[in-house]
Amino acid sequence: MPPKREPKPSPEQITDLSRLKAFTNPLRMQLYRLLYAAGTATASQLAEQVDQAPSLVSYHLRKLAEHGFVTEASGRGADGRERWWQVASEEGWGFRDSDFADTPEGAAAVGAVTRGIFDTRVAQYRTYLDQAAAWGKTWTDAAFSSEWLVDLTPAELAEMNDELEAVARRWRDRGRAAKAADDTEGREHVSVHLYGFPFRP
Repeated sequence: MPPKREPKPSPEQITDLSRLKAFTNPLRMQLYRLLYAAGTATASQLAEQVDQAPSLVSYHLRKLAEHGFVTEASGRGADGRERWWQVASEEGWGFRDSDFADTPEGAAAVGAVTRGIFDTRVAQYRTYLDQAAAWGKTWTDAAFSSEWLVDLTPAELAEMNDELEAVARRWRDRGRAAKAADDTEGREHVSVHLYGFPFRP
């Protein structure tokens, strides 16, 4: 009998509107992304990155914690002076538009969160473009921006998404394994943005 395969970890699917609405605040989205990249951080450390007061950042981190998106980092802040935070799940989270489309409030929340995510990604890419020269030739040659125009059915688009997720997960796991082995030479955080959506010319 072949060995039983462990189920692949996947992002938590949000189906509760109050949880989704936690991310209609752009600062919370930004804090979550920064904390995901950092692994662990304090409110003061994050406040420096977003140019906000630590008390405000701490408030929003507590709100994210109330909804189960972040949690206190164990083994940090032993002196009790300041809390250390981490994301609750390394797999992140996701949602389906259709789970919220049946009410105007749900549709509005989906629109606000989706646009907020997109605006954050655009700002991140613009920052890279503004600073590209400082990264040097090795990184700028490795960086990419691509678009393909393909003709697909909804089922094929969903299948493509599954394949792309598997590729991204493999590279993410490779980076995590290297980091765990203290192989950090030449490594940087890399953001990969992929979109797939229908359009009519």
